[in-house]
Amino acid sequence: MKRIAVIGDGGWGSALALLLNRSGQKVSVWSPFEEAAAAVRAAGRNERFLPGLPIPPEIQWTSDRARAVHGADLILWAIPTRYFRTVVQSFLPLLPPDVLQVSVSKGLEEGTLSRMTEVAEDLTRYGPVVALSGPTFAEEVARGFPSAAVAACRDIARAVHVQSILGGESFRVYTTDDVVGVELGGALKNVIALAAGVCDGIGAGTNARAALITRGLAEMARLGLALGARAETFAGLSGMGDLVLTCTGPLSRNRRVGERLGRGERLADILNGMEQVAEGVATAGNARALAARVGVSMPIVEEVVAVLEGVKDPRRAVSDLMRRTLRSERDRAREGDPK
Repeated sequence: MKRIAVIGDGGWGSALALLLNRSGQKVSVWSPFEEAAAAVRAAGRNERFLPGLPIPPEIQWTSDRARAVHGADLILWAIPTRYFRTVVQSFLPLLPPDVLQVSVSKGLEEGTLSRMTEVAEDLTRYGPVVALSGPTFAEEVARGFPSAAVAACRDIARAVHVQSILGGESFRVYTTDDVVGVELGGALKNVIALAAGVCDGIGAGTNARAALITRGLAEMARLGLALGARAETFAGLSGMGDLVLTCTGPLSRNRRVGERLGRGERLADILNGMEQVAEGVATAGNARALAARVGVSMPIVEEVVAVLEGVKDPRRAVSDLMRRTLRSERDRAREGDPK
């Protein structure tokens, strides 16, 4: 039995806590608000982020940082990216020495454009952090539906260790040392899912969605290759797998946001009515900035940003993508041309 601290009480953190509890691990979940933690303890449910699913009493739900991480063998950082650095910093004096860390957050940090494992490693200096990503809707993982993900770390032994802890009958975990590819796949697919939702919202049809997913994957891989990732990673669970799920699945928050934008709703109104975070909204601008930094062309990302910023009507954005200069389908980034 391992003692595992899940930092973050959102849907994904809660789902992983349930998964680990089913496999016999000793689990604590940290909530940033005591009233939220108390509500879960009292009701035996996390109705805000994972409604309808019972939370076993043996899962310790707390807002006390020291209590949450005391004696932890493994820490799962399950925090929205905009709060990631602040929350990790708040735990620094309390972390057990050389604790194994796993980031399950998908996005890029505002300003630095860093991946979440880079942020955690910079702050904690406890060695390589494992990234966990893949096509995994929280509700389905929480209910024990068959799912698969990939654990990535440049120290492959750490990824294998995480695989052994998280893997089970309902959750299959693969490993890789391509952390860059895995984290970029998890972050960028949310931006492409916004675009897929826009296509659905304007009634562009299923042909458009399929083309969008395919060309979106090419953009993701183009940026990944420029940053040192491997092409095959984007054909795997954290690339194509997560992209297809997020662009088509009914539980996808990012796709729903895009769909509502396509129907003409204002972004501020959409976000104000949401309980959970649609990471693609923040990631879009960061992805554009990162692509510009390394000289990579990402036309779909550019159009998503234009729609989010209110610069373009969704229909105009789709039309502009269709009217781009004709070119070969071959990914010229493989030949050193990022365009």
